[in-house]
Amino acid sequence: MGPRSTTALTVTLFLLFLVNSAFYTVQATERAVLLRFGEVVEADLKPGLHFKVPLMNEVRRFDARLQVSDAERTEFLTKESKFLIIDAYVIWRVDDVKRFFTATGGMTREAEARLLPLVRDGLKNRVSERTVHEVVAGQREQLMQDLTKAVNVVASREFGIQVIDVRVKRVDFPGSTVESIYNRMRTEREREAREHRSQGTEMSDRIKSEADRQQRVILAEAYRQSEVLRGQGDAEAAGIARKSFGQDAEFYRFYRSLQAYRQTFNKPGDVMVLKGDNEFLRYMKQK
Repeated sequence: MGPRSTTALTVTLFLLFLVNSAFYTVQATERAVLLRFGEVVEADLKPGLHFKVPLMNEVRRFDARLQVSDAERTEFLTKESKFLIIDAYVIWRVDDVKRFFTATGGMTREAEARLLPLVRDGLKNRVSERTVHEVVAGQREQLMQDLTKAVNVVASREFGIQVIDVRVKRVDFPGSTVESIYNRMRTEREREAREHRSQGTEMSDRIKSEADRQQRVILAEAYRQSEVLRGQGDAEAAGIARKSFGQDAEFYRFYRSLQAYRQTFNKPGDVMVLKGDNEFLRYMKQK
């Protein structure tokens, strides 16, 4: 290959390099800035095909999708002077491309290094104004909304970042506090158990006492009714007997004498000494 051919090939390759370097593409999931010797000349390039001056211009691309950054688990002091260990995360994305590039150099780690302290300080301030119950459940949603708004104002102004949401993943107590809480809960449950047992014993005694009273009333009423019925039966029997024996007085006297004999001589050793003309022996002497 001659010198001319070599030169022509070199020029061709150089032109192809310039043409290839002159066009670039910004994806729909990206945000980009155009630099000229390190200075931003065009910010927030739209998705699509673009032209730049080779060797003079440089394109820096950033992920435009939502980013999730985890904050370190940190102890915070509540209004009640109790410690809570809070694990939070923040959802954000690039909003002002020029400001984001200027403040962080387009580095995600640098953005997180500046954003997460804001979240931590915001949590510290808001947790210190609330009780444990309010942080855990009572005002947790309101706390997150206030914190998101406050962090977003600063992050947008200083870093070109839009904070979408700040959330608490988990709230824990320090080890010593957990043990104290468990002991207090155990004591409270034992107290409630004693109260329930005491109430149960009282109710049991009251039920037994009422049952005993009802038993005595029922037995007394049953005995009264039985005595009334027995008296009515005896009276009715006596009436029937009078009516029956009234038809033959002599037979009635004879029957009563037999009953008297049976009651008097109901044992083999029973002995009675009477005169022979005693009225008691009247029917024994008759033939």
